[in-house]
Amino acid sequence: MAKQSSTDRVLDAARGAGLDIEIVEMPASTRSAEEAAAACGCSVAEIVKSLVYLGAESDTVVLLLVSGVNRVDEVAVGRHLGEALTRPNGRTVRERTGFAIGGVAPLGHIGELRVFIDEDLAQFTTVWAAGGAPNSVFRTTVEELRAATGGTWLKMTG
Repeated sequence: MAKQSSTDRVLDAARGAGLDIEIVEMPASTRSAEEAAAACGCSVAEIVKSLVYLGAESDTVVLLLVSGVNRVDEVAVGRHLGEALTRPNGRTVRERTGFAIGGVAPLGHIGELRVFIDEDLAQFTTVWAAGGAPNSVFRTTVEELRAATGGTWLKMTG
């Protein structure tokens, strides 16, 4: 049996969560929030960055779904979670999530993780998120994304 592609994994996870999405493959890279916004024709703030961290003590994978214009205050978020956060390298991200950096989707991960959603995304009706590859994205509503990921709202910036 052929190995399932990362975009197929995202589609399957979305369907399993009752989320009807279409993954769009863009002709250009959507690795950065700026590139994704240009490709999608939206503001950078409407792009959902999927940032992977590890709990420094628990080694738990923590996925932060962050507005494309925001920088995460790692210390404040770590304080909220009760442990410091560390940034894993690309190999660890792939091993723990099944995705390469630049294509980490908000759902369809191969392992267990805790998901938190940037409160600043609540101001938008629809947002664009990575579809599992560095040039793939999907559009969804913020509330559908929260429901599908089981994410908890959290302030990400200082």
